Amino acid sequence: MFSKKFWMLCSSTVLFMASFGMVMPELPGYLAELGRPDLIGWIVGLFTVGAFFSRFLSGRIADHAGRRPVMLFGTWITAIAGLGYIGVGWVHAASFPAWSSSLPIAVWCFLLLRLFHGLSTGFRPTGTTAFLTDITPLKRRGEALGYLGVAGNAGMAGGPALGSWLTVEYGFDAMFMGSTVLGVIALILTYRLPESLPGARKVEWKDMNVFRGPVLDWSSWPASVALLPVAFAFGTFLTITPDFVDSLGYVYKGSFNSIIVAASITMRFVAGRASDNYGRVPLLVIGGVLLAVGMLGLAYADSKLSATIAGLIYGASVGINMPTIFAWTADLAKPGKIALALGTMLMALELGIGFGAVSSGYRFSGNLEAIPKLYSFCGVLGLVSSVLLWIFRKKWA
Repeated sequence: MFSKKFWMLCSSTVLFMASFGMVMPELPGYLAELGRPDLIGWIVGLFTVGAFFSRFLSGRIADHAGRRPVMLFGTWITAIAGLGYIGVGWVHAASFPAWSSSLPIAVWCFLLLRLFHGLSTGFRPTGTTAFLTDITPLKRRGEALGYLGVAGNAGMAGGPALGSWLTVEYGFDAMFMGSTVLGVIALILTYRLPESLPGARKVEWKDMNVFRGPVLDWSSWPASVALLPVAFAFGTFLTITPDFVDSLGYVYKGSFNSIIVAASITMRFVAGRASDNYGRVPLLVIGGVLLAVGMLGLAYADSKLSATIAGLIYGASVGINMPTIFAWTADLAKPGKIALALGTMLMALELGIGFGAVSSGYRFSGNLEAIPKLYSFCGVLGLVSSVLLWIFRKKWA
């Protein structure tokens, strides 16, 4: 049995993921109301930029000053961000003059807020995963990460569905306020967690100096590289899928995300333990194949049923790949550098998501005919990843 601390960590993770995840399906529509739907790729792109650069600090702080302050800071950000989106709406309603002829102040505020909001996932997951490795036996690490992934995915399933319902029934402000409420509850639960790092101290200014001491742990590079195609596909999925499912007739766009995440949750119940028993690389080979099948299925889906089947397969791939990559990263980390290794791996996550989001956003630009090619490209990347992992499986076993 896992400890009470573990389950409290999972509970706060559900709420944290629901808080920032619930806004995602509706932000393209919100940006369209601000008058710049062509900037859809930057919704995810700037979020991942904020997360990426915060990784230079979060791993260092978590390994020296403790896991708890890193988790708390990230959770504070997501609690505040919901109110920020409401403020952007007020700025837009006030019709302030543009800073330039093409970009109104409200849009500038929105883009800066997405950058700020990205800090939440740059800090919270790093501290959360390091905290989990502190309180979990090595032989159950994959299983524990699988359950933590279930918690995160439960939030990502319920959050978007709740967010879409609030938006359709009560408007954007209600959805953003709901995000803040969930963030505050997650914050309260996180404050109740004790510090897990032995010898933790207060955060010092030297922790902020990225030029002093290591900011990356290159021991995690195999897992980081394996993560790139998974992250690229996810960034593409987040960016173009709201319009894709809208074209299929979905009223609550977040409900399709919930289908994906439900499949991921189901797979995570077995994937973590399977990676403990059979190895990380064999599981990632399977995950890459499912990624390819799911994305190619979405590329050719022309009905709710075919999209749902393809989505379930894609969701299963996420349920295999993510906990396995997290566990592999922890396995590869040098002693005392787990948080730094996880931060390095998560930088690869942000790079992949950001590049996938921005590139697909520009290539999409509201043209539904471009969607099959974008999904197909992600499928090819998944297949290539599986082949390479299979070729080098003995080296990385």
